[in-house]
Amino acid sequence: MQLISTPGAPQAIGPYSQAVAAGGLLFTAGQIALDPATMQIVPGAIAEQTEQVLRNLGEVLSAAGLTFADVVKTTVFLQDMTDFTTMNEVYGRFFGGHRPARSTVAAAGLPRGVRVEIELVAALRA
Repeated sequence: MQLISTPGAPQAIGPYSQAVAAGGLLFTAGQIALDPATMQIVPGAIAEQTEQVLRNLGEVLSAAGLTFADVVKTTVFLQDMTDFTTMNEVYGRFFGGHRPARSTVAAAGLPRGVRVEIELVAALRA
């Protein structure tokens, strides 16, 4: 098991890692809309929060030598499912034509009151 960490994404605020590489896969912790420079939630609504979450995940992927094209599965947690369409539009810009498997669930009580949290699994390159 290899721990992955980058200053380009928010540092873990508990006893966990930003990501772990194991068994040919990269598993990320859930990312929320924290600005890694300030460790504060970015201002704005679901579009701005989703953008920051995906930038954070992109930094973690990059630290492992990967891109969004290597992602095989994502899980999206939304505080309110009425945000789905806007989240999906931002998400689509990051993934382009790549279509990993995805689950999206409503989750009450996300950390720091954020509107979205996303975690992913990516295939490591040989």
